[in-house]
Amino acid sequence: MAESRKYSFEFFPPKTPEGTSRLRETVRQLAQFDPAFFSVTFGAGGSTQEGTLATVLDIRAAGHHAAPHISCIGSTRESIRAIIHRYKDAGIKHTVALRGDLPSGMAVAGEFRHATDLVEFIREETGDHFHIEVAAYPEYHPQARNAQEDLKHFIAKVEAGANSAMTQYFYNSDAYFHFVEQVEAMGASIPIVPGVMPIVNFSQLARFSDACGAEIPRWVRRKMEGYGDDTASVRAFGLDLVTDLCAKLLEGGAPGLHFYTLNQAGLSSTIWQRLGL
Repeated sequence: MAESRKYSFEFFPPKTPEGTSRLRETVRQLAQFDPAFFSVTFGAGGSTQEGTLATVLDIRAAGHHAAPHISCIGSTRESIRAIIHRYKDAGIKHTVALRGDLPSGMAVAGEFRHATDLVEFIREETGDHFHIEVAAYPEYHPQARNAQEDLKHFIAKVEAGANSAMTQYFYNSDAYFHFVEQVEAMGASIPIVPGVMPIVNFSQLARFSDACGAEIPRWVRRKMEGYGDDTASVRAFGLDLVTDLCAKLLEGGAPGLHFYTLNQAGLSSTIWQRLGL
């Protein structure tokens, strides 16, 4: 099982030349772990489309596999067609297909309402050229009416042609195992890789988690709040917590780990070394 596990790291497109050179150094440091791929996010409504492409090509030029995120909300079929063919022509064979968030000020979702529509469209346009990753939400999508509806949406993405999935980050391994069990009971058998968020800045993480529906267990929140501005303690406790979570996930049979790096190598590298991967 361990042999076929896939490990990956996620970045966002840098906005400045300094950010670009820092990210190159991060890629260099994380590449020593021989990950299956590096993924690169995509801004709402295509706001960082060029940045995503440039970052993906930069990673490719350094000799590594890169998977661009493609977000479809607020986009037209024509604009998505142009993006996927640019990636195909550049020799990219792996992509992450997401619905994404509607840009602020935009009231209309565009021609794609769900990630399922995007997966279907990529398959129609390019056949089996791309390995398509989709998102999974062990604690359920914040906009889903209920858990059952969210599971049906996930199954629809698999039936539309998704090859594998990576999850929203979480700190409760039971939520992940329960989600995988339910999906398998519904007949889907694609690998679902847990997303891992190392803890850098707790107040920032708490705000982000409240917005995206990722639960921070109460005991963790209380302990972190108790550390206040003691960043060394926040870091040490966060490393212990996330390393322990990863160990549980791998012991329980997770098919790999996907690290949300925030363009920094330090914490992901430390967790990796502690796990002895």
